[in-house]
Amino acid sequence: MSGTGKPPALSRPELRRYSRPLLVPEWLDGGAQERVQAASVLVVGAGGLGSPVIAQLAGAGVGELVICEGDRVELSNLHRQTLYALGDVGRAKAEVAAARAQAINPHVRVRVAPALTPDTADALIQAADLVLDATDNFETRYAIADACVRAGREWVWGAAAGVSGMLSVFGPALGLRDVFPEPGDAESCAEAGVLGPLPNVVGSMMALEALKVLGGVGEPLRGRIWTLDALSGRVRTLALRPPTSMAD
Repeated sequence: MSGTGKPPALSRPELRRYSRPLLVPEWLDGGAQERVQAASVLVVGAGGLGSPVIAQLAGAGVGELVICEGDRVELSNLHRQTLYALGDVGRAKAEVAAARAQAINPHVRVRVAPALTPDTADALIQAADLVLDATDNFETRYAIADACVRAGREWVWGAAAGVSGMLSVFGPALGLRDVFPEPGDAESCAEAGVLGPLPNVVGSMMALEALKVLGGVGEPLRGRIWTLDALSGRVRTLALRPPTSMAD
């Protein structure tokens, strides 16, 4: 498509909706928007990380957005989980998040899936082109990681607590267990607290990595981990070694 000047085969409303990303040569020339609109994305977690992930991917026009989240909205969520408002307290997060995503972009197929557990993970992940781990507990994170390896899927992983955030793009060749073989002693937001903007920064970065993977543009964080110290503003990107090297 490069050099032809021919835009993706989009309807007039879609051309207006996606007019800004279609001004980016790397996005237009390689047909990235078409690939994004053909993809099914599974987002596990609709909290602090999942809120920006869901909003950004809906806005970007992913073909299908599947949301897994078993919690209900609590008052303590509202300072950071931007999909929700005071009137949503007590409601199921997945249902509210799906309604918000559909309101953002009616061209996206939005679906609520059963909660992801070790028993349901394989079926949910095999049906997706890409998975985003926006959860905050070790059991679900490792269930996602193991199922993605079995299914041969890549997944975007992010974490935010206290004043620290990190993310990476994992895959069967280098996954979560290769970097963190067993769950550690890191605290959740409920235990360590979190500054509200931090998960929104990390979640937006997760959405950006997802679009790079789906669109086939740029250099996704494969084999690297991105870290942020929110208090100092210091950002670092560290290279990860594959499992064969880590054993040397």
